[in-house]
Amino acid sequence: MRARTAVAIVVLGTLVPVVQSADWPQVLGPNRDSHSTETELLATWGKAGPPLVWSKDVGTGFAGVAVAEGKIVLFHRTGNDEKLTALDAATGKELWVFEAKTRYIDDFNFDNGPRCVPLIAGGKVFALGADGDLHAVDFANGKKLWSKNVRAEYKAPKGYFGVGSVPILLKDGTTSKLLVNVGGKGAGVVAFDPDTGKELWKATDDPPGYAAPVQVTLNGKPTVAFFTRSGLVWTDADGTVLFTHPWRSRLDASVNAASPVVRGSDVLLTSSYGTGAVLLRPNGKVLDEVWSNDTSMSCQINTPVLVGDYLYGLHGRQEGGSAKLRCVEWKTGEVKWSVDRFGCASLIAVEGALLAVTEGGELVRFATDATGYKELARGTIIDGTVRALTALADGKLYVRNEKKLVCINLKK
Repeated sequence: MRARTAVAIVVLGTLVPVVQSADWPQVLGPNRDSHSTETELLATWGKAGPPLVWSKDVGTGFAGVAVAEGKIVLFHRTGNDEKLTALDAATGKELWVFEAKTRYIDDFNFDNGPRCVPLIAGGKVFALGADGDLHAVDFANGKKLWSKNVRAEYKAPKGYFGVGSVPILLKDGTTSKLLVNVGGKGAGVVAFDPDTGKELWKATDDPPGYAAPVQVTLNGKPTVAFFTRSGLVWTDADGTVLFTHPWRSRLDASVNAASPVVRGSDVLLTSSYGTGAVLLRPNGKVLDEVWSNDTSMSCQINTPVLVGDYLYGLHGRQEGGSAKLRCVEWKTGEVKWSVDRFGCASLIAVEGALLAVTEGGELVRFATDATGYKELARGTIIDGTVRALTALADGKLYVRNEKKLVCINLKK
């Protein structure tokens, strides 16, 4: 097992633990903020992109991989089975497989899932399937620990594209709780015992969204911000709802998919469909709107990344590659620069720059510079359509399309 270093930074008077690791064990990286602590990576590459290490055929789904301790966990579907497949990160060799039947059929003939990135934590892998099947398996060997169908148990709606909000493991002192935006009546958010799957508490009537919840340290205590179909639901570890803020499109045919972005105790929500972004700040028992509009950063799918005082993300719709890459000032919402028709992309901040894997399979590196867009490298690394989130671990970039997963070497 590789060594890890835990450090802490002070943000607005609050001590916030930050994990430094070469792993990518959950959605949006070690701290769910799309930041990587990797160093000595390639700065440039040609049109063919950085070197390919290996490629592997995979099943359907839009779930990116999780990586820990030299092992990749892929969540995908073949036939009527949703599968968790563990692979050796260095070779792509299969190590173990857990599979379970699924009943999910996409109403739009889009993709039969799954959608959620696996969560590796505490020696376990947690996975939430497109029909609401929640599984916990042993990370070492894939042995089933427990399973339950949360959509059936809590009578939650199917959603436009099935279940798609990744669970979060919240550590509160010596205890841990697995929190899920289930979306049932009286069970908008449900906490489970990660060891047994037993319900610990449930709260709200909020329907399910597609955004992954994120942890926020508030007054020195761990809390979680959910971006549900209705808007923000902010709870503490015991299920007390601290804040809510409605934020959704007037269009019924819409989703909230970008995860909340956090700085200190400030939380930014962003959505498309005529909705836009809002920066919220706790003020006693209420939330103040620092700014809000539909002209700065309206993200349909991908979560923007905060680097320093600036937010980088994709403004606009996915259709036709029309989304614009933008740099926006965090505290004001002012647009500093914009690149037309960049298209949707998965973003990772690393070594003073941003890596973007576009829907068309290009890897782009550009500077985190508020004075203007400065592209540093661009090359095609995979064909087909890329909608799954990218993972970066131990100098390797893991990218999947509808049919294959590739491992790309970024280490110098």
